[in-house]
Amino acid sequence: MTEKEKMLAGEIYSAVDPELIRELNATKDRLQVYNALRATDLEGRRAMLNELLGQVADGAAFINQPFYCDYGSHISVGRRFFANFCWTVLDEAHVTIGDDCFIGPNVSIYTACHSTDPVERNTRREWARPVTIGDNVWIGGSVTILPGVTIGDNVTIGAGSVVTRDIPSNTVAAGNPCRVIRQLADS
Repeated sequence: MTEKEKMLAGEIYSAVDPELIRELNATKDRLQVYNALRATDLEGRRAMLNELLGQVADGAAFINQPFYCDYGSHISVGRRFFANFCWTVLDEAHVTIGDDCFIGPNVSIYTACHSTDPVERNTRREWARPVTIGDNVWIGGSVTILPGVTIGDNVTIGAGSVVTRDIPSNTVAAGNPCRVIRQLADS
């Protein structure tokens, strides 16, 4: 099994594997091109996102520049997706986002996990956990979503929240750590 296969399977892998480093650097090169495109070059931006991301449901995702990610190919977004400035995604595992989702500025989604033991951490071995976000979700500005989290449908996450655990559908959640503060009527 390759280090990439281990990474995507949620197993411990070497983060300094030469093939992974080559792929990370190729993505950085593509992101540099994307982030340098003129804001008015909507067709060029759309084409680059369709190349960068693993799946764009309607081929029309809109991500304000700058945008940062590790691989891009492990990110899937639904129809009518929008992300504001400085969206950062560490997509060592799959990040799946549903339809009609809005991401505020300075939002970060992390899938990479590291040991809390410094000796083990310094071996550069890590693992990853996927993040899933349902349909009709609004993620407020400066939210951080940690590895392994699932956010249900029809959810609003308040600005500045740190999402450390799953958030159920039809809720408003906020805080650090993020917690449900209001239940909505089922949609």
